[in-house]
Amino acid sequence: MNADVARWRDRMPAAFGPSAAQRVMRAAGWVLFVVWLVAALWWFDVTPRRLWNGLSGLATIVRLMIPPSPGELWVEILKGMAESVAMAFLGTVMAATVAVPLGLLGARNIVTNVLFRFSLRRLLDGFRGVDQLVWALAYVRAVGLGPLAGVLAIFTTDVAVLAKLYAEAIENAEKKQAEGVIAAGGGRLAAIRFGILPQVAPVMLAQALYFFESNTRSAAILGVVGAGGIGLQIAERIRVRHWDEVAFIILLMIATVAAIDFLSARIRRRLIGVRG
Repeated sequence: MNADVARWRDRMPAAFGPSAAQRVMRAAGWVLFVVWLVAALWWFDVTPRRLWNGLSGLATIVRLMIPPSPGELWVEILKGMAESVAMAFLGTVMAATVAVPLGLLGARNIVTNVLFRFSLRRLLDGFRGVDQLVWALAYVRAVGLGPLAGVLAIFTTDVAVLAKLYAEAIENAEKKQAEGVIAAGGGRLAAIRFGILPQVAPVMLAQALYFFESNTRSAAILGVVGAGGIGLQIAERIRVRHWDEVAFIILLMIATVAAIDFLSARIRRRLIGVRG
């Protein structure tokens, strides 16, 4: 009788509630979480006094930012912003272009060789595991200061991410269209071109547009390490404590990203018929 009750209890945990072992595991998980949190706070010396001093210093900086001012070198600021947008655009276009064939090679329904597909995906995981800022530092050392290092850093990071997203979109495509092309006498390449790519092209375009918007923000950080763009202008003004000009640059970045988001939504509605 007790064995039957135990079996029913395992099959219907919602009715009988968690078992003793589950309660112990849950409690142990919470204990480990609390211990890890306390240890992290102690390791980084997070105290109420330090938090209060930091917030007080931040409030002082915010007061110095008001009112924002472009300063005398406002042309250099606009040039840096345009350079960041150009870096984001070029890096995203290059990454999206190269990611399409890589996504096809990494899709399960296109490449049946498991070893090749697994090796390609793990290689992309390796590139994706390195942060964009680290790539920027490496390319600054390789090609020198300037926007070229930023473009290469954006390309290297995005091509791995977009290839993974494109491969997943291709794997989720409907098979009937490709089967119809083959049934009509088309080959495998024709099935991919006319049966699969038309389905996933809107998804690919939407993802590329989102990455362009995201990379416009990232380009500001890349400029701090010497990869060109508006980040260099921010770093120089923070160094000399011209906080009103820093505030102007931040507002300019927000306006630029908002404009890119508006334009990308209109492009999506025009080309693929979705609402932005």
